[in-house]
Amino acid sequence: MKYAIIIPDGCADEPQASLGGRTPLEAASVPEMDAIAAAGVVGRASHVPASLPPGSDVANLSLFGYDPLAHFTGRAPLEAAALGIELGSDDWAIRCNLVTIEKQTMRDFTAGHISTEEATALLATAQERFGGDRLRFYPGVSYRNLLVYRGTGAAAPFSADTRATPPHDLTDKSVLDDYPRGPGSDLLNQLMHESVALFADHPVNAARRSQGKLPATNIWLWGLGRTPSLPPFLDVYGKRGAMITAVDLLRGLAALVGWQRIEVPGATGYLDTDYAAKGRYGVEALRAGDVDIICVHVEATDEASHEGNAQAKISALEEIDRHIVGPLHTALKSQGPYRILVTPDHPTPVRTKTHSHGAVPFAIAGSDVKPDAAQKYSETAAAQSALSFDPGWKLMQYFLGGCER
Repeated sequence: MKYAIIIPDGCADEPQASLGGRTPLEAASVPEMDAIAAAGVVGRASHVPASLPPGSDVANLSLFGYDPLAHFTGRAPLEAAALGIELGSDDWAIRCNLVTIEKQTMRDFTAGHISTEEATALLATAQERFGGDRLRFYPGVSYRNLLVYRGTGAAAPFSADTRATPPHDLTDKSVLDDYPRGPGSDLLNQLMHESVALFADHPVNAARRSQGKLPATNIWLWGLGRTPSLPPFLDVYGKRGAMITAVDLLRGLAALVGWQRIEVPGATGYLDTDYAAKGRYGVEALRAGDVDIICVHVEATDEASHEGNAQAKISALEEIDRHIVGPLHTALKSQGPYRILVTPDHPTPVRTKTHSHGAVPFAIAGSDVKPDAAQKYSETAAAQSALSFDPGWKLMQYFLGGCER
């Protein structure tokens, strides 16, 4: 049996007045996703417990079949794993965004989608100014970077009670009440504050301003935690997996559960990602024979929501449908027994521009899957289904097992 999972990140949404009361998923032309719904089952799953923040870290941990209440420690440790950064028992990883803040308002949590080259130069300056035995900045991709605090034998100042707001939750909002709080927050706030002056006249920002681009005004620190202990996916579910993504969070999660990571040229984690290349690499991975599950994650739908752009979200869904879902489903059907799952991790409403709690729709088709009455893949179809998983981490066993409850 071969399996494919396609994750259009954050694609679940609310009805939009501008779309005639439809969600972006309902407004998009997604015949391949609809075909999976018609040939199989549609349901809903809630991947984020009410007590945890509705981020991609918690949601994808659940989507992979791990109970986040038992395993979640923070987002940054997952990304550290993607970069091959080993954390000791006293070490903490901290997500380090490059952002644009103007008049204490989060103008852009991506600093105008700053390039990786520019981000690396800014972080090198931060390392020179703030770094040492305890603090080390690690460049990632674009605005997504890391800071690691090395305990070096002493207890770190942070704890599970340290709180920091994700910058993508603050788009166009005041940041005054959302600076880090709790144990160790004084250090985080000091670094964030001092980075403003450090970056103000930096050559990278001078060049960006001259080109009419947004500057990276400072760092924003959040998502901190220690490395979680995750049992290998093969031990838990008996399957070998491979991940295709442009996002370090998913790369890290794959590394921690023992999945292969397949890098795709042109995969950007944004709306301009090469959808067709992701589809081709997914099909090749299925044919290679050394994995049971291929997972293709696409960040573009989530990015469109963060920008409040319903039309861009529709376009991204249609690209995913045409270039990823269709080719993978065709390849699966041609090679023998299979199952295919399409599901986002969490809702990201265009209206709020941020992640939210709540159920997301999924569709499963393939061998031994008895079709239900659904003909479309949508939030409405999922809401009408009796098939529901709350907690959502139990969906994985249903998908890999006999699709029986």
